[in-house]
Order: sequence, then C-alpha cells, then structure tokens
Amino acid sequence: MFQRILVANRGEIALRVIRACRDMGIEVVAIYSEADRGAPYLDLADEAICIGPPLAADSYLKIPQIIAAAEVANAQAIHPGFGFLSENAHFADVCRECKIEFIGPPPEAMAALGNKNTARAVAKKHKVPVVPGSEGLIASEQEALKLANEMGYPVLIKAASGGGGRGMRVARNDETLRTGLKQASQEAESAFKDGSVYIEKYIEQPRHVEVQILGDKHGNVVHLWERDCSLQRRHQKLVEESPGPHLPQSVREEICAAAARLVKAVGYYNAGTCEFLVDKDHKFYFIELNARIQVEHPVSELVTGIDLVREQIRVAAGEKLKFEQKDVIHRGCAIECRINAEDPAHDFRPSPGTIAKWQPPGGPGVRLDTHVSQGYRVPPNYDSMIAKLLVHQPTRQEALAVMRRALAEFKVEGIKTTIPILREIFNHPAFIEGKVDTTFIERTWMQPKGK
Repeated sequence: MFQRILVANRGEIALRVIRACRDMGIEVVAIYSEADRGAPYLDLADEAICIGPPLAADSYLKIPQIIAAAEVANAQAIHPGFGFLSENAHFADVCRECKIEFIGPPPEAMAALGNKNTARAVAKKHKVPVVPGSEGLIASEQEALKLANEMGYPVLIKAASGGGGRGMRVARNDETLRTGLKQASQEAESAFKDGSVYIEKYIEQPRHVEVQILGDKHGNVVHLWERDCSLQRRHQKLVEESPGPHLPQSVREEICAAAARLVKAVGYYNAGTCEFLVDKDHKFYFIELNARIQVEHPVSELVTGIDLVREQIRVAAGEKLKFEQKDVIHRGCAIECRINAEDPAHDFRPSPGTIAKWQPPGGPGVRLDTHVSQGYRVPPNYDSMIAKLLVHQPTRQEALAVMRRALAEFKVEGIKTTIPILREIFNHPAFIEGKVDTTFIERTWMQPKGK
C-alpha cells in the first residue's frame, strides 16, 4: 500500500480524498493555486504545495508543476479527483513514465473509452446499444448535412472529447446544424484542445441513467448499480438518485451488465461510469464513459455501503477487489443535490463571493460533502459547486421527505445558491412521482418570459 499520495485537485473532492487517505493511514499532499491559498481543507493535509496562479490552465492543468510537486513531496501516487486532468490519458502516461501511480484507469483504456467517438465504436463491437449517428468524426459541413437529413432532425452535435455539456448543440434544421457545428467545435477546442465533433440522433425527452463500475488490475469487474441523473440544466446535473424511478428491474439488470461487459472488454480498471440514455419505451443507448470518479459517487456508496475512493486507492496499489458481483447488494434509496454558487433566478449565473452565513443541515439519514464554511470566499475561477447534499432512506418517499427537511434547514447567505430551486423541485408533483426527463428543468423553470 502507498505511504504518500498527492491529490491533484481542489475543493470538495480534494477533501474527500484527503479523508479517505487519513482513514487508511496514508500521508497526503495537497496542491493549490493562489486562488485557493488559505482554504481550510489544506490544513488537513500533511503537506500543501502552491503550483501556480488562479487560472486553471496555469495551475491545476499544468502537468509539469503537478509532477514536480509529487516528486518533491515523495508521493508514490496521484489521485486526480474529477474534472481537470482526471480523464487526461497523457497525464496518466506521464505519471507512469515518472514511476508515479495514477489512481485511475490505464491510459490505454482511457484512450479507448475516454473519447466519445472511439467509445461508440468499442460499444458497438461488444453489442452494447448506441444512439444512431455518424460512424466517425465529422470531416465537413456537407457530410454533416447529408447525414442529418438521412437520419432526420433533430440531431445532437457532440464534441469527441467533451464533458459537462460543453461542445454539445441540438440542431433541428440545416441552418441550426451549420451554426451548431461551428459553436460546438469552437467550444470544444477552447475547453479540451480538441475541436473534433460527431453527430447522433437526438432522443426527445430521455432519462439519463448511468452505471457505476469498479474493476481491479486482475480482470475483476463489478457494477454498483445505476444512478438516475435526469434532473439537469444545459447538460449539467442538479439531482442524482438510485434506484432510477420507474426503471423495470429487468432493464436495470441488463443496463448494468452491459456497462460491466463494456469496460471489461478494454481491460479497464479502477472506478468509472458508463452513461446511457433511456427512452420512453425503456430502450437504452450507451453515450459515453467517464473514466474517473464522478461527482455523484456518494449516491452509489450509500446504497451499496462501498467506499469508492478507498477502493480506488486499493486497486491502484494492485489489490484485488474483496467482493464479487453477488456481494454488491442495493439497499434503499439515495438522493444527491448539487449545491452550486449560482443564481437560478438569473439563468444560473455564477455567484462567487464570501459566505456570510453557513448553516448546514444534519440529522438522521443526511450526508453533506463540502469544503466550505462560514467566511469562506468562493473564487470565480472554477466550477461553482460548493457542496453535495445527500440523503439515504429505505424508500424513495422517505428519502424525498428527508431531503425536503434538509433543504429547509440549509441556510446560506452572502452568495446565491441553487438551494431555492432545489426546494421547488422536491415539491413538484412530476418529480415526486418520478416522471421527469433531461428537459424537465428547461421546460418547467427556464421558459422565456411570456411563454
């Protein structure tokens, strides 16, 4: 087992990894940018190293500085968290060359499944359903127009290296396809240094269901059941839960088995998430694999009792999984709300600043993952998520009740947050009945005035 691990991330996930290392008796090194200097969670690490100015491109995305910090601190492994360099195959390869263990999948598997276009090809090869679309990357506007007219509108333009909703556009006719191609490519180039795109048939009002998987270096792969992530705005998730509402047990088992089959086929190990769209007839389609730990991983932890971050570390150290698929029992219902420093009343505009009041919820069945406290200054430089509020109860009805109570208790002042809209969501009849899809937020809360 490792004696010292460097956490190549910030905020809530950095604190999550620090705590896991503490639980395992492992020393931990934190890195930070100038924007995060003085953040309270840094004091919980054995060592904290500044790696650059506030801009992520000059700090958290700077591979040479991170490797240098690991070498100076004598770290044997690097945990990348989520976002930043977590799905960067080159970073994983550099870690390998420097004889530092990357706590994540091997770069070969990341290359095979991290790119959406190649992941589609792998899925089709192994009989995992995919959304109809282009066979490869779009080479020209003319090719895209021809294919879109053959498939029929609407179509979805997707960046091959995209994530978090960036590099995605829905096109409903030739004109919006032309515009969308340029916008998606430019956005992807800016965010991921890869402007390549492909197109696929746009499925109207689907559910977004993902499967948490975990594999070791000895060929063992298990799934930790599914999470429904349909509550999102502009492809950014707001609420995640398990089990998926109204998902037939036979479909649950089939979609989870498909995910495990897919990652096993490419020699994948460590944690990962296979994402699917599920249509109104419960037909599912693979869309991508996130080759990292997910923001919403605590949902799977609550319903299975398995600590995913600890398992990541054990797998990276070469240990075998200590359980088989039959041992992964799903218990109860878990729901997560993302608490973002955003103003829902003004198109979810970011709301950085100093937190004047922080009164978090608690009580039976409540878990809060956060790195902030009263007086913390939310920087404008990074993702706006400041906390993850989770509940776990025997039934969905009980989980909804506990979440309503927790959201009512949660008081934050000094900045705007998504708490008010989450309170509305958890009192909306359609959500209570589990009858929502990926367009629910836009249709219900984000219609233009007068519509």
